[in-house]
Amino acid sequence: MRGLVVIDYTNDFVASDGALTTGQPGQAIEEAIVKITAEFVQNQDFVVMAVDRHDLHDNFHPENKLFPPHNLVNTPGRELYGALNNYYREHVEQIYWVDKRHYSAFCGTDLDVRLRERRITELHLVGVCTDICVLHTAVDAYNLGYDIVIHEDGVASFDAQGHEWALRHFKNTLGAQVI
Repeated sequence: MRGLVVIDYTNDFVASDGALTTGQPGQAIEEAIVKITAEFVQNQDFVVMAVDRHDLHDNFHPENKLFPPHNLVNTPGRELYGALNNYYREHVEQIYWVDKRHYSAFCGTDLDVRLRERRITELHLVGVCTDICVLHTAVDAYNLGYDIVIHEDGVASFDAQGHEWALRHFKNTLGAQVI
């Protein structure tokens, strides 16, 4: 069985005016992400939107020292970007939403339990940032024993060198299939 995790494809990470935007590289993968998501939904595979969730006044979160405020609760920046937001709204009952506080979609969430309930062994990953949240999710998936598939046309970063390094790391260190 297979599942898809769409990671942090939100206005703050993708829109030109996003708080921590990948900009054009993130915008360029919009069509691929919607297409891949639709394929998984149509096949009745398990689809997860794993979305960063932050509170403006959380002074204890370590990311506050590294990045500007982003994906704040109840802000447009936390909404899914572009056509993916429209697709999600039309298929909300077929897509599982995971609020995450850390880079990995597994850290502090019920994602692993939800996947194992469905006997999912192959995990497909798309989203942003390739070298941060996608990478940390892939590392946790590897450590939990999942087979990992990274859709190269469905990941992006604001750091081109980090993006390329992460693609090699997925393949050479995690044994992921990069397609």
